[in-house]
Amino acid sequence: MILTEHPRPSHTFVHISDTHLPGERAPLYGSGTDADANLSLALTRLVESGLRPDALLMTGDLADRGDASSYRRLRALVEPAAESLGCEVVWAAGNHDERGAMRAELGLGPAVAGTADAVEAPDAPITEVRWFGGLRVIVVDSTVPGAHWGEVTPAQLAWLSSELASPAPDGTLLLMHHPPLPTVLDLAVTVELRDQPALAEVLRGSDVRSILSGHVHHPSFGTFAGIPVAVASSSAYGQDLAQPVGATRGQDAAQGYNLVHVYAESVVHSVVSLERGADVGEPVAADEAGRRIAGTGIGWRH
Repeated sequence: MILTEHPRPSHTFVHISDTHLPGERAPLYGSGTDADANLSLALTRLVESGLRPDALLMTGDLADRGDASSYRRLRALVEPAAESLGCEVVWAAGNHDERGAMRAELGLGPAVAGTADAVEAPDAPITEVRWFGGLRVIVVDSTVPGAHWGEVTPAQLAWLSSELASPAPDGTLLLMHHPPLPTVLDLAVTVELRDQPALAEVLRGSDVRSILSGHVHHPSFGTFAGIPVAVASSSAYGQDLAQPVGATRGQDAAQGYNLVHVYAESVVHSVVSLERGADVGEPVAADEAGRRIAGTGIGWRH
């Protein structure tokens, strides 16, 4: 028997970003974009797919203006889907979010002593450490209240350094809203993550295997301090990167999310578009795919 080059992944996550639910359900920014419907569609397709992820990783700009009503609708959409998927939900804050309302409405509770947000205040940074077997997921809060650019405060950097001093058996995924990457849209320099070298100093040589972010509304991939960075598109609206150089145009298109498959030696990020087109070639159902693989004499490596 011939074995596959890789076994099945040890962990699977769904990375969703920039849901931008408005205070009351209405088209975003006077367009025809229905952020609620787009998120609902993504979650429905995930449930229908039969995927059993470890968690939904939600990397910020959950609400468009930080309204409590937005978070209530978000929770009403996401929690039933997570229950159907049999998975957890990990929340990270974005520059459009309001920390106090996010904590209260998503059931995150107050700031916890011993974390980066040890100041017990509703508007303290939202940080968390979550374990999935031997894999650690760390959430840092790159938001700056009242601003759209980002930073990771010295207090968070100290906390992160302390956490990373003890490596996880299967490594760490780091979640943060603002991606630590160069921008490909000129205007995005006004809202980028600032003081990136300080974060790089903490991360370089650590067990962080991938950094997951959002914010820019288009898929983007790069490296930071030697670590792969994967940026998910927005489920609400995308960016048109085919504009004249230097221009920026949001569009009611290119919405999507990322699948994240974790292997012993690799983390694979795959972009999933909300848009579906006509069939090309022969659709192959899962059971038929299994039969065809078995028929070739190939078996899954364990």
